[in-house]
Amino acid sequence: MAENGVLHPERVLTLDTMNPNVKRVEYAVRGPIVQRAVQIEKELKEGVKKPFTEVLRANIGDCHAMGQRPITFLRQVLALCTYPELLEDNKFPEDAKSRARRFLAACGGGSIGSYSMSQGIELVRQDVARYIERRDGIPSNPDNIYLSSGASDAITTMLKLLISGEGATRTGVMISKPQYPLYSAALADLGAVQINYYLDESKNWSMDASELRRSLAEAKKHCTPRAICVINPGNPTGQVQSRQCIEDVIRFAAEENLFLMADEVYQDNIYAEGCEFNSFKKVLFEMGPKYSNKVELASFHSTSKCYMGECGFRGGYMELINLDPDVKVQLTKLVSVRLCPPVTGQALLDLVVNPPQPDEPSYPTYKKERAAVLAALADKAKMTEEIFNKVPGMSCNTVQGAMYAFPRIELPQKAIEAAKEKGQAPDMFYCMTLLEEKGICLVPGSGFGQREGTFHFRMTILPPTETLKVVLEKVEEFHRKFTEQYS
Repeated sequence: MAENGVLHPERVLTLDTMNPNVKRVEYAVRGPIVQRAVQIEKELKEGVKKPFTEVLRANIGDCHAMGQRPITFLRQVLALCTYPELLEDNKFPEDAKSRARRFLAACGGGSIGSYSMSQGIELVRQDVARYIERRDGIPSNPDNIYLSSGASDAITTMLKLLISGEGATRTGVMISKPQYPLYSAALADLGAVQINYYLDESKNWSMDASELRRSLAEAKKHCTPRAICVINPGNPTGQVQSRQCIEDVIRFAAEENLFLMADEVYQDNIYAEGCEFNSFKKVLFEMGPKYSNKVELASFHSTSKCYMGECGFRGGYMELINLDPDVKVQLTKLVSVRLCPPVTGQALLDLVVNPPQPDEPSYPTYKKERAAVLAALADKAKMTEEIFNKVPGMSCNTVQGAMYAFPRIELPQKAIEAAKEKGQAPDMFYCMTLLEEKGICLVPGSGFGQREGTFHFRMTILPPTETLKVVLEKVEEFHRKFTEQYS
């Protein structure tokens, strides 16, 4: 093979010689649909005529990319930390300055550009522990807090610790279907066995203990189940699990001796009447020592979601309960290899867990901005559900929390056959056709997992209200036309 006029001998790294686990990794949120959307955007810039003038992306929970405004206080303190000379500027409120000075004093050399401890800055871990104590009414030990590059980093780190064995002893990890594809991708990368348990769509995507037992019994035939992962509030399904469901999962984990991983990054995103967020830690301890002294729990939170939406700063943490002390030593060793989480992300996380207080000058603006973001999301969640449920051949459960709707779509047999001819999943064919005809970028349900014979797509509710209305109208119009065309 010639490259730049030079012949190369056989390469060391090829598709045949590379790590086979990497080839098994799939991540639908940034998969073929999004890649095609990028191509279409380039075509539009080059003057190629389309039935639309722009691509409207509703495929990913990237708040600021969707138009959400940053919270003023968070950005003020980050600006001060990044450029301390601004501390002399009287345009910044005094509480923002005091937060910046406090954080910088905890950094090596007083600079946000220095490394931190691998587990994270102690000051921030202390503030995270106090935040958890206020939230749950249960003590939290800063030594059990590990800061991370977003929640994803912490989740994959814990999976690395859990996974071992070969053949029948290979580690199996229970994940929900539908699921956020980080989990399936990480398990494929690490060579673990993915154990699927299905959420109950007929009960607003709730968890069912009998389904957990069915899934586990089947998995024990070919692997060694060691962990169960739960996303609450749900992604992509937007449900908020009831306290009863959480108790059922904790009992199940205790009975089956499973490590419990609780992804709680949307904990402030609760919209539906009668729903509330209950952390797995809070419920675990309120169930008493029989469970709180036994169940090993890792819970995760992030600065990327909720009202902050600061995805790019990559801030997050995990709290560990009942972790073996010897394993904790190994965990600390493992995170030290990456040196430390981003210090800017740690600064942002500290502000999220320790926001302005009522007696501070920034509090009124902070409170107003936070409330406005969450109220707008609640309105958009309701609007999305209502519009989808008026479309023939489409049904959508209540968007109780998080940032997504996951409606079910009925597809004609001719559309299913057309998709098969193209070598695509039917809902992939549907979403790709929607993108080409309407310029709307969604993610097919097949990228998240779903029961055989059912079809869905995930759509974020993040776009500004007027933009979201346009997206919903275009999806409705397309669905009617698509159904008619293939009937």
